[in-house]
Amino acid sequence: MKLHPVLALIAVAALTTGGCAMPGDTSGAANPDPAHNARNSLDWAGAYRGVLPCADCPGIETVVILADDGTYRTQTKYLSKNDEVLSDEGRFTWNEAGNTITFSDRKPARYFVGENRLTRLALDGSRTTGPLAEHYVLTKLSDRVIEKYWKLVELRGQPVPALDREPHLILKAKGGRVNGFGGCNGFTGSYTLDDAASRIRFGQIISTMMACPMGMEVEKAFHEVLRTVDNYSLNGDRLTLNRARMAPLARFEAVYLR
Repeated sequence: MKLHPVLALIAVAALTTGGCAMPGDTSGAANPDPAHNARNSLDWAGAYRGVLPCADCPGIETVVILADDGTYRTQTKYLSKNDEVLSDEGRFTWNEAGNTITFSDRKPARYFVGENRLTRLALDGSRTTGPLAEHYVLTKLSDRVIEKYWKLVELRGQPVPALDREPHLILKAKGGRVNGFGGCNGFTGSYTLDDAASRIRFGQIISTMMACPMGMEVEKAFHEVLRTVDNYSLNGDRLTLNRARMAPLARFEAVYLR
């Protein structure tokens, strides 16, 4: 999505001063209905993704994760500049009308909350209109466990140490296959999933046979956990794998930009 230089300058102005915005259009409502608004009527918690306009690059790939407890996390990457992923987190607040959230911490930002979408607003609450309008929309991602990159962050109650490459898994929708990296070797296998009952079981895990100076212990414990678990818990972009009602055996965080 390479923007024309003139449009790119308009895009930056819209984010900072409300330029190219609808006159008088703010995120609030003159007579808000407290019984029916985005905050109490929509399933707004979850992850949203899109590419926001950028003045000197093809776009800013952006992910916003909203949690029920009023916290947010963001991941952004400037396309065609480098592969660095910038992360931020904090708390957000709702406006009186219950349709707009504001990130009130280190990096202020405003979003209008709609059905399965967030629309980036200028800081004065106005919306961008015209040909660039749809470029300010982030779309909600699936809240299922499949087809996501799950980074392993904890094993049997202990944080996963920093390695040259992070252990992870991806549950592929097609064929009931799981792919991943254990800490030293890549692996593949099968799984069965029951979304309604939050049940999961992994079949035989097959991996490459390299030996590494680091990561072997993590990999061994990771594979043992996969052979043991029988259910999972999913809370937004956080996944746990469990055995019966025991403490979680493994914890993961979703990674959307890599």
